[in-house]
Amino acid sequence: MNVYIVGKGAVGTFLGDRLESIGVGVTYAPRDLDAVEPVDADVAIVATKAYDTDGAILTLRKAIRTPASCVFVTPQNGVGNEEKLAAAFGAKNVVAAALTVPVDRDRDGRSAATQDGGLAFAPVGESAFNWLVATFASTALAVKVVDDWRALKWSKLALNVIANASCAILNVLPNRLVHFDKVFTLEIRAIREVRAVMAAMGVTPIDLPRYPVRALQALATLPSPVSRTLLAGRIAGARGTKPPSLLLDLRAGRPQTEVDVLNGAVAAAGLAHGVPTPVNAVFARVLDDIAHMPQLWSKYRERPDALEREVDAEVQRVRALARARK
Repeated sequence: MNVYIVGKGAVGTFLGDRLESIGVGVTYAPRDLDAVEPVDADVAIVATKAYDTDGAILTLRKAIRTPASCVFVTPQNGVGNEEKLAAAFGAKNVVAAALTVPVDRDRDGRSAATQDGGLAFAPVGESAFNWLVATFASTALAVKVVDDWRALKWSKLALNVIANASCAILNVLPNRLVHFDKVFTLEIRAIREVRAVMAAMGVTPIDLPRYPVRALQALATLPSPVSRTLLAGRIAGARGTKPPSLLLDLRAGRPQTEVDVLNGAVAAAGLAHGVPTPVNAVFARVLDDIAHMPQLWSKYRERPDALEREVDAEVQRVRALARARK
C-alpha cells in the first residue's frame, strides 16, 4: 500500500510513523504546490488544519495520478472537510476519521503520543473499505468503525469545543478555567448548545475511543452546579496543563484558527435550524477577532468578566430580535 499525506504536523507524522512501522510506503506532500509531483497512491490522508483544506485539495489534484482508485481520509477537526473532499473526488472515495489519541511533537520534531485513544472511521459513501480499517488496526491503534460519518464528526466536534475557545480567549489552561465559576458555566452552556444543535439536525452523538461523548453531554444537562462539579474534574484531569489547540494558535500569532469549523459551525447550524447558540456564537466571533487583531486580546486575557458581558449582550440581542419578529 502507498499512502500520500498532506500535512506534516503532529497528526500527519503520527499516522505516517504508525503506517511506516508496518511496512506501508508513505510520502509527504511538499509545502510548495510547485514542488508537488505526481504519485501512485492507494490512500491520501488530509492532515492539515481545516482552513487549509482547499489548499490540500489543490495539492491532491496535482499529486494523485488516479483519483478514482484512491481513498481520501480526513482525520481533521471540525465539520465541512468531508463535503469539500467529496465535491472534489466523489463521496464514494472519501472516508471520515476521528483521531482521539493526544498527539504532540517532541523536541526533535517527531510525533509523540500517549497510548490512550484510537482512530474511528466512517465512510462517506457506501463502500466499507475493510482493508483500510485492517491496515490501521495492524499498527496497534484501537480502531472503531462507525456507520454515520456526520455522527462521527459532530461527536468529535463536541469534544473539541470543550475548554478550547474559552481557554484561548482568556489565555488560561483548562485546569484553571474550571475554577472560573461563571465562565465554566458558559462552557457548560456551550456543550448544551452543541447537543441541542445535533438533536435538531438529527445527528445522534456516539462514543469515541477513550471518550464517552454521550455521557459528557448528559452531564451537561444536569443543573449547572452539579454539572460544574462533575465536569470540572473530568476536564481538568483530561486536559490539565496542556494548552488546547486554539490557544496554541493564538500564542503562535496565527491570523487564522479552526474556530470557524468548531464553535462557528455550531452557531451556523443553530441559525439554520432555529436553535439559539449565543455562547458558541460569541466564542467564535471573539476568538476570530483576536486572531485578526491581536491587540484585542488584552481586553480578555485573564478577564472572565469581559467574556461574560459579551455573552450577556448576545443573549439580549437575540431576545430583542425574537421580540421584533413577533
